[in-house]
Amino acid sequence: MLNPLQKFNFGQRIAFAGRFFGHCLTFFSLDRRDGLGPAGEREAAKFLRKLGYRIVAHSHRQRLGEIDLIAIDDGCVVFVEVKTWNSDSNGDPSLAVDRRKQEKITRAALIFLKAKGLLEHPARFDVVSIVLPTTRGAHPVIRHFKSAFEAVGNMQMYR
Repeated sequence: MLNPLQKFNFGQRIAFAGRFFGHCLTFFSLDRRDGLGPAGEREAAKFLRKLGYRIVAHSHRQRLGEIDLIAIDDGCVVFVEVKTWNSDSNGDPSLAVDRRKQEKITRAALIFLKAKGLLEHPARFDVVSIVLPTTRGAHPVIRHFKSAFEAVGNMQMYR
């Protein structure tokens, strides 16, 4: 039988292990507030605001997917996919918005438009690619692809 001191040490070890593995999971998972993606989304939102867009939603999540930014531009609902990389050595980040990703964004956009009663309003899909260099003092390189793709998939975008 363990004495109370041994139980305490065992409990401390369990608590330490829990904190250690929790820290490891946090380190290896992308934190929504501090990761590369959220930093890129903040940069993209600033960039689009300067162009006159009104940002109405950030990281809009639902069961069928996530839309990074939803904005209004001259009465048009704009669904913005933001792709952020540390370098452009593998090409432009926008190349990661493949057909499968476009289908997911289209489904999520349709659900958003239906939920908000906006099916009669014009809508489009933009992509903002951002290269956030890790070198100190380097500025992000931002490219905006207006109307980057049409609605993709089997569903109807409009009634």
